Amino acid sequence: MPVHQLSDIVRYARHNSPFYSALYADLPPDVDRVTDLPVVDQNAFWAANVLHDNRVLTAPLSEAVVYKTGGTTGAPKFSCYTREEWEQFVTAFGQGLVEAGLRPGHRVADLFYAGELYASFLFILDSLAHAPVDNVRLPIGGAAPLESTVATLVDFAAQVVAGTPTTLCRLAEHLIATDRRLPSVELLFFGGEALFADQRRLLATAFPNAEPRSLGYASVDAGLLGCPVPGRDPRVHRAFTPHSIVEILDETTGEPIHEAGRPGRVVVTQLYRRLMPVIRYPAGDRAEWVDPGAGHFRILGRAEEGVRVGPVSLYSEDALAAVAAADTDGRVTGAQLVVRRWDGRDGLVLRLATAPGDTDPTALEVLAKAVVAELNEARPLYPDSVRAGHVHPLAVEWTRHADLTVNTRSGKLVRVIDERPTA
Repeated sequence: MPVHQLSDIVRYARHNSPFYSALYADLPPDVDRVTDLPVVDQNAFWAANVLHDNRVLTAPLSEAVVYKTGGTTGAPKFSCYTREEWEQFVTAFGQGLVEAGLRPGHRVADLFYAGELYASFLFILDSLAHAPVDNVRLPIGGAAPLESTVATLVDFAAQVVAGTPTTLCRLAEHLIATDRRLPSVELLFFGGEALFADQRRLLATAFPNAEPRSLGYASVDAGLLGCPVPGRDPRVHRAFTPHSIVEILDETTGEPIHEAGRPGRVVVTQLYRRLMPVIRYPAGDRAEWVDPGAGHFRILGRAEEGVRVGPVSLYSEDALAAVAAADTDGRVTGAQLVVRRWDGRDGLVLRLATAPGDTDPTALEVLAKAVVAELNEARPLYPDSVRAGHVHPLAVEWTRHADLTVNTRSGKLVRVIDERPTA
């Protein structure tokens, strides 16, 4: 399936998708500039993109691969690709792996996770298979016992290990604890979450000859986002032209940002997807242009639509729903998600505000436990990751509404605050 012109994608979506037809109802018949289109509201998009009576898809679900994306267990979200669209996706990403450092003959261990409709393991395996250089693929998976993983890496003298930073660090800790090193590994391809300085030190001990590099920037819902740009900063990527259009928009005005060094939210348009069109879709991340002329941008972390805590993805609506379910007396007057990093692990703190005078410590402690229990039930991967030692337990921090962080330009409440170091 070829990459389409923007005007063709828009025309097809508005004629075949009830969601986009309604969204574009007031637009002129022909639109060829992406900035003339409205940015998709994520809540409305996923309310329409459901299993039954779907209003986003442009055709019945008769030939496709379906993957699960972020959200709660009570309201799972699914992303669909036709056979041709998936092949375009993995072929473009596979070409980016060469820019990340993949070389002919490299033996690559895939330690991403598979099953339960999650895409990462198969996505990386397929991307390697469609890469323009020969390579040997070792589909180990992230859930394999560490001892057998190490044995496979040693037996095949693996030169590249691909996984989330959490998985790579768990493997590194196991190697160090058993007094082993893997000097044959040349590259550590990471994706799905940021890699921090403390993790780099750990990885350097277990893999003394390996260089950590981003394998690329993509998600199963938003699609292709960024191809790695060689250099010292693994956060720098460029758009997968001509497959996608990446924009960085001002977080207050929504206007496109064109100058370097000014943060905004990432919005993406995919020009190869027609079954489930992705047109000016918020990717959930913040970024800034590094070299606008070359299309190079630096990823700065998650935006308000969602947050990544270690290996766990959370949407702000998940946390707000948990607070609402637990707060039967309506004591909470405001809520923010604060992501911090200490002792080598990420942790999520729910910063909750109460009305002045509501200071009963016993009652607040009971409510805090109820909120944590609700969110743990909604996102069971979080307590699972706590038990595995990947993240800190959920915590609640009480404050006053006046002390919640707001946008200095608009005065609007900031839902997600990422206090982790960005370098």
